[in-house]
This record gives sequence, structure tokens and C-alpha cells, in this order.
Amino acid sequence: MQEDLFKRLVSHCKEYGFIYPSSEVYDGLNGVYDYGPYGVELKNNIKEYWWRAMVQMHENITGIDSAIFMHPLIWKASGHVDAFNDPLIDNKDSKKRFRADVLIENEIDKMMGKADKEVEKAAKRFGDSFDEAMFRSTNPRVLEYTQKAEAVEKRLANAMKANDMADLKAIIEELGIADPDSGSRNWTEVRQFNLMFSTQMSNIAGEEGKLYLRPETAQGIFVNFLNVQKTTRQKIPFGIAQIGKAFRNEIVARQFIFRMREFEQMEMQFFVRPGTEMEWYNTWKERRMAWHRAVTPEEKLKFKDHDNLAHYANAAVDIQFDFPFGFKELEGIHSRTDFDLSSHSELSGKKMQFFDPELNEHYTPFVVETSVGCDRMFLAMLSNALVEETVPDAQGEDSSRTVLRLAPALAPVKCAVLPLLKNKEELVGKAREIFDKLKFHFLCQYDEKDAVGRRYRRQDAIGTPYCITIDFETLENDTVTIRERDSMKQERIPVGDVARIVSENTDMRLLLEQIA
Repeated sequence: MQEDLFKRLVSHCKEYGFIYPSSEVYDGLNGVYDYGPYGVELKNNIKEYWWRAMVQMHENITGIDSAIFMHPLIWKASGHVDAFNDPLIDNKDSKKRFRADVLIENEIDKMMGKADKEVEKAAKRFGDSFDEAMFRSTNPRVLEYTQKAEAVEKRLANAMKANDMADLKAIIEELGIADPDSGSRNWTEVRQFNLMFSTQMSNIAGEEGKLYLRPETAQGIFVNFLNVQKTTRQKIPFGIAQIGKAFRNEIVARQFIFRMREFEQMEMQFFVRPGTEMEWYNTWKERRMAWHRAVTPEEKLKFKDHDNLAHYANAAVDIQFDFPFGFKELEGIHSRTDFDLSSHSELSGKKMQFFDPELNEHYTPFVVETSVGCDRMFLAMLSNALVEETVPDAQGEDSSRTVLRLAPALAPVKCAVLPLLKNKEELVGKAREIFDKLKFHFLCQYDEKDAVGRRYRRQDAIGTPYCITIDFETLENDTVTIRERDSMKQERIPVGDVARIVSENTDMRLLLEQIA
């Protein structure tokens, strides 16, 4: 069922102009996608929602836009040159390449899935009297699955932390993990694979002219810490936000736009006094979850603590979303200590410290990071919003419709203007007149092709919250029919009220007030 939803979602994205395979006329480029006319609008709205919630709503957070190309020593200081690796394994029969840790994580998910199925069956059997917590803690089969999963998860974390490639291979062999496509268990050894793309600057050959496409946007914030602090006169604690492209040479770029080689990040680095980082870490966990809950059902979200901390972190948690392929990372919140600023200070020879007038001392700030993938957020929004349902048609008969129930503030098009008939000059003229006035207020679309019912269905499929129909009554009394997307409720309103009603109900302020 979930697999079918994912296939429908991918198909819907192309059919309705949200996402296209990149370079499709040349048979595409694996792990790279282009955003279409409606996709770019939705993506821009997601970015606006993040930026306004992060920068506009916080007087101690400001934004920058750093360059993609940066001095190569930045990536030495950050640890990416030496430590930005994923464990790579190849299947000798299928010739396909996989991340060893992801293969093991998927096997852990299967074990936990078996435990969940046992719980579901018991819940149906016992009904209202079912005590899930007691069942999970006492049922032998559930305990067997969960204990095995926890043991494998712990072993995986230890192997990743120790860079023990041999043990990763041993786990794969002991669990009998097969190539998910071919079923082959004929694996190579596991080896490390650096994820950074490299290029050359100008005509300088060799290591001297080597540059990297940035694998994250955070380092552009860290090396600008002093510039931003001085020009904005911020005091600790304060944050620097950025939205920008990042590039990773992923071993396996799969699951549509969930894991891509070129993607966009929305990151904020929050600089705090040493010793207060855990307090701020917990604060930002809750703030970021509130941001997600304003546009996503609570049951679709959960926290997942990291078992294997990155070299720069002393605490890390993911906000996971229930994608069609399971709960996966949507956003990361990390306590990065003072690793980044200290590393750049050491390698550059320039002190990156803050003078705290309250303490009357200089110190290197600690950092709490929030980082959400814009493309993953886009996929989460579509996964949650795409609905196929049965509704009555104009004749009262049951018919199906596909609708994107996006938050109105995020919808690509806010309003569609539809003349009842396209061959009646007076209706078309009035519709054009209304459209030309509304387009100053929000993104509006004019559509006169096909019957009105079909046009409603097209707008439903791209998530348009409101449709305005101009008919002969409009010519008589200057009223129109306004139709709401989710309820399909229609009512007559004065033409002069359209801009106000649509603006009020699609205003980003409605989301911001929920999380204030």
C-alpha cells in the first residue's frame, strides 16, 4: 500500500509539473531532479515559511548567503577531507552499489516491523482491553524481535564509531542480508567512500588548485561568524541562518528526492555560552518540532536520538517523518560544541572568539545547529497532502478526485479564476478583469479550458485552495462563486471580497502564529 502511494506520488509530481527527472531528453542523470512550475512555487513557499519562522520571528537570528566555492582548507578544518565518508559495499552479481550501514538499518527496520505486526494482531484480538506497553514488555516474540534489533543497532553504532569495516561486513553476512533487487548475497568487502565532489580552480593543476563543492552550508556560517557578529552587533546567544545548495557524491541516490547528489539545505547555527549548550539544544528541539507540527500531523513525526555521534557533536537527534518508505530523517538538531570555530581558529591562525561583557571574558562559543533538507521537506509535504478520495459529482454520482491538501499558505497557486464558458466574450472579459486585479495580491491562475468540473479537478491536483467562477450572474450583480478545495463548499460573494478572503486564508501569518 505504501509502495503504491510512493509510485503515485512520483507519477503525480511529473504529470502535474512539480518535479521532472533532470536531463530527461538524454535519459536522465541518476540522483538529480529539476523542479517544475508548481514545484518551484511550493519549494519557494517552504523556504519562505522556514526563513520567516527562523529570521523574522527571532530578533537574535540573522541570515547570510555564503558562496558555494570556499577555500579548500575550510574542509580540512571541518574534518570533511578526512572523515566525510560512508561505508561502501558492492554486490558482485548485480554490480549494484550500496551503503553498508543503510542495508543494516533496513534490516533493523524489518525486525521492528515484525514486532509491530505482532502488536497490531494482538490489539485487534483484545480490543479496548489491550495494554500495548505490557504486551511489548512481556510477549516472547515481540521481545525476541526488539532485543535482536537493539543488539544489531548497538553493534552497528560501535562499528561506525570505530570505522570497523570488517564488522559491518560481518553483520551483513550474519543477518543474511541480500541485494534488495536481485536477492544475491555475494558481497565485496566494505570500504570507505568520501562523499565530496572535487573540481579545479582556473588552470592550476594538482592539489594547489583543488576545490570542493560544499557538502554542507554550515561552514560558510562558521567562517563568517566574526563578520556577522560585528556588523549586526549581536550578543551571545545569537544565530545565523542560511538556505543554499549542497552537493554530496552519494553512494546510492534513491527514493526519489529523499537522497540526492545536489540538494538544498535550510540551516541555522546558534552560538551560545559554553555550558549552556544542552539547555539550548532542548529548546531548539521543541521549537523545530513545533514548526513541523504546524503543517504536519503529529503522528507523522517523532524524535530519534543518534546512536553514532558525528566527530563534532556531543548530542544529536533527528526529527523523523513517516514517509511512504518508513520513518526517516527530515531534520537534524545537533550540539556541535566548539569544534568548528576552534578548528578554523587553529588552522587559519585567526581567533574566532566572543568577548562577553557580562562575564568580562573572551571565549569560543558553542554551537547548536538545526538543519532541515528543503527537498525532504518538499517530499514530506507531498506525501502527507496527496489524497485520492470519492466525492459526489455535479449529478450527485460518486466520482474520484486527486487532491493535494497542502497548507493554504504553502500551496503553489492560491487562487484560480475560471470563466464558466470560454466562448462567451463577456464572461471571458470579466474573468480577465478579475484575474488582472487578483494577481497583485497572490499567485493566481487563469483557466478556461474544458468543463468547470474538470478545471476544479486540475486545481485540486496542484493544491489550489480557492477557485473563483465567473458566470452570467456575475455580469448582473458583480458576485462570483468561490469554491474551497478541501470541503468543496461553494458560495456567492462580491467580487470586491475575493482578494481579502483568499489573502486572509492563505496568509503565512496563520502558520507563524501557530508556532509563536
